[in-house]
Amino acid sequence: MTSLKQLLSQISQCQLCKNQLPLAPRPILQCNVNSKILIAGQAPGVVTHEKLRPFDDKSGERLRTWLGVDKTIFYNEELLAIVPMGFCYPGKGKSGDLPPIPLCEKTWRAPLLAKLPQIELTILVGKYAIDWHLANLAGESPLLKYKNITDVVKHYQVLLQQHTIALPHPSPRNNLWLKKNPWFEQDVIPLLQQRVASILTK
Repeated sequence: MTSLKQLLSQISQCQLCKNQLPLAPRPILQCNVNSKILIAGQAPGVVTHEKLRPFDDKSGERLRTWLGVDKTIFYNEELLAIVPMGFCYPGKGKSGDLPPIPLCEKTWRAPLLAKLPQIELTILVGKYAIDWHLANLAGESPLLKYKNITDVVKHYQVLLQQHTIALPHPSPRNNLWLKKNPWFEQDVIPLLQQRVASILTK
């Protein structure tokens, strides 16, 4: 049976999407068999591609604030796994980065998550992570046919019953969304921080 270490080694050498990528493949993720919280993102941006560290940008600063953790905790793979839907930078589109390349998720995601038995909370960041994980939650999720990201985020109480929560992307592009939806930072963030703290302090 393939170990997590062996699987991560295979991923680090992956060239499957090479001809579809604007830059050389540089799979970026972090995880450990002891990881307690999973952050399921979309795909690395160009800054992440250059730094080789996930969420080491303005989006990451906001995400860490939402979680109530600092960089030391955030980049401790024994505490937090960061596993995006696509491991390599997919390129720039008309309105932001292109979607994650589906072949990455189809090849690696299920086998990799199966190697993370200690996950107590899955944090979904963005539409592609939300779609995949809602479809794979145990039982029939009532949110499979959601209207938009806001609709999913509003059902945080329902999702938390399945040890999952959905967030809007923490990008500065979503500043307007945050202004229009003050309930998110008033109601959801304190609950998220409380859940994260309770898991990390066990």
